[in-house]
Amino acid sequence: MGSELSDYVAGLPRKRMAAGALFVDERDRVLLVEPTYKPHWEVPGGVVEAGESPYCAAVREIREELGLSPTLGRLLVVDWVPEGPYPGDGVMMVYDGGMLNAEQVAAIALPAEELRSWTWCDGAAVARLLPAALARRVAGARRARTAGVTVYLEDGYDVG
Repeated sequence: MGSELSDYVAGLPRKRMAAGALFVDERDRVLLVEPTYKPHWEVPGGVVEAGESPYCAAVREIREELGLSPTLGRLLVVDWVPEGPYPGDGVMMVYDGGMLNAEQVAAIALPAEELRSWTWCDGAAVARLLPAALARRVAGARRARTAGVTVYLEDGYDVG
């Protein structure tokens, strides 16, 4: 029986998973980063490693990408994404990074091999710099932060 269960579990589907954070400034602009390895901007965050929780992955990635050690707030978005530029479907999560103060902003230190730059963006700039599905996810995260809720999205679109 143990072998059959092991075989069954080994055959279950695997999903990509990533986690990031929505940081804002006093003008409610969103912090975006420009990776060296992608043709578009992103929210700070990255891939959830095997055996790592999404929350811990977001904290780790933000430390690696921005040099900050935030205490992230609640989960804002769970977004299922279909297969597209990457093989297989995935689940993306965005946590509330809160408002960064001047001291935190001054402490941002980007790893040159991974990130070119960062910037604050209003809604129009987010829509211009991000791929459409990611722009929808960020818009959903902004709505969730304002409303004090968590939203479930599919490819950035509200479900339900």
